[in-house]
Amino acid sequence: MASAPPDPEPPSASILERIAAALERLAPPPPSPPDFNAADAFVWHAARALLQPVPRVNRVEMNLLRGVDRLRDTLLDNTLRFAKGFAANNALLWGARGMGKSSLVKAAHAEANARLSAAPGFTPMKLVEIHREDIDSLPSLMTLLREAPHRFIVFCDDLSFDAADTNYKSLKAALEGGVEGRPRNVLFYATSNRRHILSREMVENERGTALNPGESVEEKVSLSDRFGLWLGFHACSQDDYLAMVFGYADHFGLAKDRAAIEREALEWAVTRGSRSGRAAWQYIQDLAGRLGKTAD
Repeated sequence: MASAPPDPEPPSASILERIAAALERLAPPPPSPPDFNAADAFVWHAARALLQPVPRVNRVEMNLLRGVDRLRDTLLDNTLRFAKGFAANNALLWGARGMGKSSLVKAAHAEANARLSAAPGFTPMKLVEIHREDIDSLPSLMTLLREAPHRFIVFCDDLSFDAADTNYKSLKAALEGGVEGRPRNVLFYATSNRRHILSREMVENERGTALNPGESVEEKVSLSDRFGLWLGFHACSQDDYLAMVFGYADHFGLAKDRAAIEREALEWAVTRGSRSGRAAWQYIQDLAGRLGKTAD
């Protein structure tokens, strides 16, 4: 009768150490703690759980935002209260495209920091941009920011959800729900072309397929109720459009022939099918280029 083969010898300690070292090299290194003093603004990369500093924010100065005076003052007041440590609301800026919604968020952040910079003990607010596709990681971002010694405006540009998208539930929970709730040092600002953020198709599908259409639609539409501050942007008048154009032109020293600029600016708006702050800015870029100047 053949004898049983001897038990294999256990691997030596040196072999186990080499295997462990190889596994460590394969594993991604843990993310470094964010250095919030590196910049005034950051971009959240959810896949790597990384806050990337932004050395230079692409923003327009507050005094160049024309035709949205009431909206500008309301958002700035809300931002200043938050920066001072007082109660403030999450804000949804919705409405016509190209009317300066995202520009206003970035300008309000910079203006609030500038106004309070001389206050004793003031710590500058930080602006953190999160992409719409990463909204499901918002609770993780909130956890990361909760214990930081700064106040943060988390900003999502062009926020919207389509029919198959369930990430809006993460947003609802991060804004108001959950046991912990929103961190006291975090405020959420979003821009959207839609007042209720969700697409009309999404809402209509719920009405047609849900067992209780009213409750299902209400559950989705209630997302916008998480924002205590709604600011509606509408298409501007011709006078407002020209005020935007000449505001930029004066600021950059381009307003030599005002009659020609008015004529060209109106023609520019007609060719693009709308009067808006974006159209005004694009015309100024074209004008500055033709005059051999920069506008930044």
